[in-house]
Amino acid sequence: MHRTLLLILMLSATMLAASCQTGGPEQTTAQAEAPSDPAPASASPGKGNWPQADSTLAGIPVFSTFEEIAPVFQQDNDTTYVINFWATWCKPCVKELPYFEALHEAYEGQAVKVVLISLDFPRQLRSALLPFLEKRQLKPEVLVLLDGKYNDWIDRVDPQWSGAIPATLMYNSATGQRRFIGQAVDSVEELQTALEAVAATE
Repeated sequence: MHRTLLLILMLSATMLAASCQTGGPEQTTAQAEAPSDPAPASASPGKGNWPQADSTLAGIPVFSTFEEIAPVFQQDNDTTYVINFWATWCKPCVKELPYFEALHEAYEGQAVKVVLISLDFPRQLRSALLPFLEKRQLKPEVLVLLDGKYNDWIDRVDPQWSGAIPATLMYNSATGQRRFIGQAVDSVEELQTALEAVAATE
């Protein structure tokens, strides 16, 4: 009987990872359990109203609520923002990360900013996220969002978002264009095509 119960639990965990749904049994984990360090008191705010996290994990900004990170989606300048939601437990997310890295490199020095927002569970930050980032050495900016109340804020990112990841939002306030991609992308060319459309003035 114990073996049967263990098998059921293992299958449930596998199905959760395969579906890449943001909801899950760990989403109710107390945010206080997230291992993070206080941000340095001397940390200076970013350009404009770019959010400043009140804690970090090995230098990575950690945001407890969507309200804290919301300014990422409200930048009022001529930069095109490419914001990808992902997690280490989501295989399609990990598979498409190289395309975002290539996009970052292709537009380096231009008015394009690629941001990778990790939705890894609080308990997995040190055990899964940090080792992953240390191994991959991702070049785009990485932020961590711990707000597990997904239904309260996914519509604020885009009304089309079901909550599944990977998901990507591109927007440019100067052109007034935005594009939401609610599934994994297949190439950097797909990202470039979407980016150029968002960056173009009508």
